[in-house]
Amino acid sequence: MKLEVTLFEKAGMQNTEETLKIAKKFAEENNIRDIVIASSTGETAIKATQIFDLNKFNIVVVTHAYGFVKPGYQEMPDETRKKLTDKGIKVFTAGHALAGAERAFRKSLNMWLPVELIARFLRSTVCDGFKVCIEISAMAADAGLVPVDKDVIAIGGTGKGSDTAVLLRPAYSSDLLDTKVRAILCKPRDF
Repeated sequence: MKLEVTLFEKAGMQNTEETLKIAKKFAEENNIRDIVIASSTGETAIKATQIFDLNKFNIVVVTHAYGFVKPGYQEMPDETRKKLTDKGIKVFTAGHALAGAERAFRKSLNMWLPVELIARFLRSTVCDGFKVCIEISAMAADAGLVPVDKDVIAIGGTGKGSDTAVLLRPAYSSDLLDTKVRAILCKPRDF
């Protein structure tokens, strides 16, 4: 397998379209059919529908959990979710695999626990999007939306938009240490 890695000058949403195109090209060249995309508002997911052939790929969009921004609030509007699901995209919302209940202890007691420490380590050593890719892949696997016996491409980012694409073999969150990162397709150099 030949791999070309793209390093973006800066992190952020300005890299979204290029990240999606890099992921699509690699997927087509290497017969990868499962694509997991982080999208909080749905903007990135809508862009993905314009780039990926929805008849050829299993596109899974993972959103922020309800209450991530404020209690009772979901960032992806219902009409956007419906547009995506009407096109055959699976949209999944759940607690974050690398935060979940542990975030409550950090917020309430200012106590860091192992899973959030792992997330922080992934963010600080590779980039935010890399952590997101690991996390959304585990979440999608937990929901049965992607296989754990095949490689997938995960797409995440820093704040808004996408700037990171990773080829990986996902694992269920209960088997997180079985996740195998095969390649980083693109990421920000400075993050």
